[in-house]
Amino acid sequence: MPEMRLFKNDSLQDDDWQKVDDDAPLPASGKVLLSRKRWETEKQNLSNHLAYGITIEPAATVEDLVPDLSHFGLIAIDFPKFSDGRGYSMARELRSYHGYKGELRATGDILYDQLQLLARCGFDSFDIKDESTLALLAEGRRPDLTRFYQPALGAEEAVDTRPWARRARKAP
Repeated sequence: MPEMRLFKNDSLQDDDWQKVDDDAPLPASGKVLLSRKRWETEKQNLSNHLAYGITIEPAATVEDLVPDLSHFGLIAIDFPKFSDGRGYSMARELRSYHGYKGELRATGDILYDQLQLLARCGFDSFDIKDESTLALLAEGRRPDLTRFYQPALGAEEAVDTRPWARRARKAP
């Protein structure tokens, strides 16, 4: 089983972000991943020698982060359970409505079958704990859905090829 748990750029790799606990001292340089609480309490006093990332929980609101988005090279959204879909909406909001361009990472209970759908919502890296998912990725297997009918951040089937799709109402 691979020790690397980060899936990014179509490969398992080492993570160059260091997760720093709320009570731990910050390193002198590098990339640090902070909790939202620590960011909020210390953001005025943080060093310019570090790159900052933030971890947000699924119950958080994205709108509160908007003024600080330019400070984050990474936003990690936690999925405490694979069945918790709030992170999908948060990712889509950050990418589509707020224009976040940095790395967007799904963390936690991420399963193989979710990877492609998470990517379509804007995630570009995945910190995976599920051993079965890690094993499939280590074998070189990738999710293989090729046709999408719902709008997202990736390619989809053309509207005129979907006779069942809603159409705009014609003016009377």
